[in-house]
Amino acid sequence: MNDDLFASPAGAQPLASALRPARASDVIGQTHLLADGKPLSRCLQGEPLHSMILWGPPGVGKTTLAQLLCDASDSRMLKLSAVMDGVKAIREAVAMGEAERASGRQCVLFVDEVHRFNKSQQDAFLPFVENGTLTLIGATTENPAFELNSALLSRARVYRLKSLSVDELVMILRRGEIEVGLTLSEPQRERLALAADGDARRVLNLLELAASLKADSGRLDDAGFEEVLQGSPRRFDKNGDNFYDQISALHKAVRGSSPDAALYWYCRMLDGGCDPLYLARRVIRMASEDIGNADPRALSLSLDAWQTLERLGSPEGELALAQAITYIASVPKSNAVYVAFKAAQRAVAEGGSDEVPVHLRNAPTALAKSEGHGAEYRYAHDEPDAFAAGESYFPESLDGSHFYEPTDRGLEGRIRARLDDLRERDRRSERRRYR
Repeated sequence: MNDDLFASPAGAQPLASALRPARASDVIGQTHLLADGKPLSRCLQGEPLHSMILWGPPGVGKTTLAQLLCDASDSRMLKLSAVMDGVKAIREAVAMGEAERASGRQCVLFVDEVHRFNKSQQDAFLPFVENGTLTLIGATTENPAFELNSALLSRARVYRLKSLSVDELVMILRRGEIEVGLTLSEPQRERLALAADGDARRVLNLLELAASLKADSGRLDDAGFEEVLQGSPRRFDKNGDNFYDQISALHKAVRGSSPDAALYWYCRMLDGGCDPLYLARRVIRMASEDIGNADPRALSLSLDAWQTLERLGSPEGELALAQAITYIASVPKSNAVYVAFKAAQRAVAEGGSDEVPVHLRNAPTALAKSEGHGAEYRYAHDEPDAFAAGESYFPESLDGSHFYEPTDRGLEGRIRARLDDLRERDRRSERRRYR
């Protein structure tokens, strides 16, 4: 097995690789992990290296940090890619780790995209991490709590790396400009940094493209610069953490009655390539969960927007969904139906299989009638205000249970007033079924 399975073929070195920091002092960003006294800073200054998971979005320095940590501890670094390698490569790494350990040297196994290893692959190197044959440094863009075995997580510390700020990306651009012989204006640097969306690799790739279009003066005109920026979407990893973080932000903006923020996250997800029909389904959920009977029109409008989107497609149908989002974010909120539904589910799950009370049973046959099905049932329409005061529609064990407690917001306030009145009439009735 080669020490580095990511080695590039002979040829021009990519700018991102050429500018990879060779010293800890050259690293830009991640100050929350590299400041004096922080665990990674202490490792870079000579403390013993421990197994760890470096978790963060692409292009924030996970591989760079792993290499610097190995250099600082004078360890041998073996690299695997969870995309390309399997158990055979892991066994080879273990054999090399055992040989290094016998010679008194620490061996670090760096696994890129470690979340892509399945359970059996993770189990294959777990014993050797535990006994010290290998020190694991895993890099992942996905939440380790969801993607990695708990046994592995218990033996490794997790460090969360952050996206780089615009100012940090501008600093990287300044270094890169010297390398490629291009001078950008301050507005051009800022726009490239914004387009890179926190990713150092992406900003340097954009810079390389810009350098290929520069004039003899070493500068880039406006037309060339716009060509560089064309087709550079924001970061959006469908079904990854970023995806679920954004849909969470959209849902919470709606719940928090912020139509402006809701529209922003909606457009961010569209910009990242999210299926609008997925968003339509989530909007319907929001209308039911967070508005409910405070404004039942929210659900109807959301369904109408979904149908419009299905009939017109994108981009025309996306406007109808934007209309629904702004509406449901603006109207009164109530989760009373959602809470009631969950409470009823718990009552069913925790209770027994109560029989349907005889007076509520269906009586389609003479036999059923002879057994009393439907007897003493009070037909509500024959009662004052079409309400049979004192009647119960629960099994006796649940009589008097209340799951649905409307709020006083929107239409639900009127519903609450009516239910309060009906419940009071039930309490006063001399014809209460269960006493």
